[in-house]
This record gives sequence, structure tokens and C-alpha cells, in this order.
Amino acid sequence: MEKKNIDWSNLGFGYVQTDYRYVSNYKDGAWDAGTLTTDATITMSECACVLQYAQTVFEGMKAYTTEEGKTVCFRPDLNAERMIQSCQRMKMPVFPKERFLDAIYQTVKANAAWVPPFGSGASLYLRPYMFGSDAIIGVKPANEFQFRVFGTPVGPYFKGGVRPLTLRVSDLDRAAPRGTGHIKAGLNYAMSLYNIVEAHEQGYDENLYVDSATRTHIEETGGANILFVTKDGKLVVPKSDTILPSITRRSLVQVAKDYLNLEVEERVVGVDELGDFAEAGLCGTAAVISPIGKIVDHGKEYTYAGMGTVVEKLYKTLTGIQMGTIPAPEGWIMVIE
Repeated sequence: MEKKNIDWSNLGFGYVQTDYRYVSNYKDGAWDAGTLTTDATITMSECACVLQYAQTVFEGMKAYTTEEGKTVCFRPDLNAERMIQSCQRMKMPVFPKERFLDAIYQTVKANAAWVPPFGSGASLYLRPYMFGSDAIIGVKPANEFQFRVFGTPVGPYFKGGVRPLTLRVSDLDRAAPRGTGHIKAGLNYAMSLYNIVEAHEQGYDENLYVDSATRTHIEETGGANILFVTKDGKLVVPKSDTILPSITRRSLVQVAKDYLNLEVEERVVGVDELGDFAEAGLCGTAAVISPIGKIVDHGKEYTYAGMGTVVEKLYKTLTGIQMGTIPAPEGWIMVIE
């Protein structure tokens, strides 16, 4: 299919309306058959549960054009499983895994002209999401829901592409113990908006959150997981029950072990260890992995190698797998034909 006439290499990370999106509605205890539509608008009651009580969950994933010209998605089965976990925690009906994968397939195939060409550095960002749609004024779960998937072509998540980021250790909390930090709920991101705007105003790229119970352990940022590399080349990944289980992070851990033969530790990481690492990076679907140049903890500054040797190898290996230049582990790639 002929691609859209877009300056792919200069795309930012923003919304561009594409031709089709997938929609399925839940009513009277069941999901309907679902369909593709060209209508990008949503009409609902002014009292819809999502507007009153933020009953909504979402996912983020990408479609790519490989070196061979195939259109592929990266590990969508894990996105389906994570959305199921999010729905269960938010008292929302589960959208079955096989239907989730079919919805992704249909959406990407229908928007094939919007999938950026290989070598452009861009991708088709996919946003599956679900929300309570009927009128709810009492504090309780909705009875009706809508599941949707849309795609939008995007460039790098951080302006300027891959560059060393500067983070600050936040005074505010991202997630409470036994709360919802481990799922991808809209409310988690809403509470970070004040803090990210303030961070940007003060010259930081992101906030680094610590555990809210003791404020002694590193967790993640507002939009990505974090990882560290020791001076002897060991990958260290923070572990916590309130960290979102990033698919990119899990993939990088496997890449480190199986492709790069690195020693990997997934463990609690103390704030007092920030000065012990040589490299650091943020990882997630949107950014893949972005190097960290500096972390500021209330006046104390810790500097890192930016795009250091290990971070660069991790980035190139995972993106190579996604783009088809490096063989992928079995089951990691879904081809859209």
C-alpha cells in the first residue's frame, strides 16, 4: 500500500488523526461484535462514569515497518494481558485477549498507509483503551463500557530524539502502597500532570519517584520505568509492587541476558545508590530507551554516561529486533498481512 505523503523523519510525538479506529461496546453483560469506523468522535452522557470517577484504563504499543517491508507489532500479547489485569483492578469487564489482538490487527491493517516506512525513525503508535460510558452519579463502577483502538504516526517521545535526560527526585508521590501503581489506569497519569509541568518549568525532563512508604527506594518516572548499569557493566532494574510492569523493560531484561550476556539484577534499589552507577536510562513503549545524563536529588547531583556502552547496546538490540534487522525471540513479533 502506498504510504501517506508525510515528512516522516520530522514527526513529533503528537496526535495525528488516521483513517480508521476499532470500537466495541459492552452492555447488558456482554461485548458486541466490534467494528472499524471512520468516526473519531465519542458521544456520551455528561454523567458518564469516566468523566465523574475516572474509570478508564489504557495501553500503549507500536506498529513498525521492518527492513523486509513487513508491518509488525511488538509483543501485543503482553499488552492484552496487562490490560486484563488493569480491568480486573478497576472493576471493568475484561476484553478477551484474542479479541484484543484481533482489534490491534484490524486497526493496523486498515491504517497501513499511516505506518511509517523503514528507516524513518517513526512508528504508528497504538492506543487501546476502555472507559465507563453510562451515567453514574453514585460512587460505583459503570454498567456500560466502550473499548477502542486508534493509531497515530509518531516520531521520538522526547524532543530532540535520543539525548541524555535530566531528572529530579520528586517530593510528590506517584503511587501508594497497595494502590494502582502496578496497572495502567488513567488516574495514575492525571496525578502526575502537576508535577511534570513544574519539572519542565524548572528545566528537568522528568520526575523520578521514590516509594511513598519509606521514600528510600527508587521506583520509576511519571511515564517510564528506569534502569541502571553498574561500573562493571551489570544491569540493575528496580523492583517494586507499585511499579508498572513495562513490556519494554521486561524485553530489555531478556535482551540483556540472552543477546548481550549481561548479568541482570532485578531488586530494590536504594536512593543512596544513585552515585554507584555508571549509566542510567528510561525505558517504555514511547521512548524505547532514553539515556539519563543527570539525576538531581535535592541539591545532590549524580551524573551518568548518557548513551553509554551498555545503554546503547540495549537500545540498538531491542530496536533491531523490532525493526527486523535482528532475529526476534519466538512470539515477540505479530505480522500484519
